[in-house]
Amino acid sequence: MIVLYVLLGAYLLFINIDAFVLMAVDKSRARRGGRRIPEATLFFVAFLGGSPGIMLGMHIFRHKTLHTGFTVGMPLICFFEAVLIAAALIYAAV
Repeated sequence: MIVLYVLLGAYLLFINIDAFVLMAVDKSRARRGGRRIPEATLFFVAFLGGSPGIMLGMHIFRHKTLHTGFTVGMPLICFFEAVLIAAALIYAAV
């Protein structure tokens, strides 16, 4: 059981670091006028568990903060993922 918790924690740490870095790269490319990371990719990473990393990147880099899809969508994705993870951990403990 502990191995499951460690693997889940490691996965969530990795995906959120990845999401944060994606926001940093996209902001850097936006400033330079380079090729951007598609919003669909950012949302996909958020659905994989990286919504906290995306939201942290939004606030630190002041990126995508005027996009309603991000300012409303990311907290909703994060909420539903937190509920899903809590339910899975409760179910696994039973």
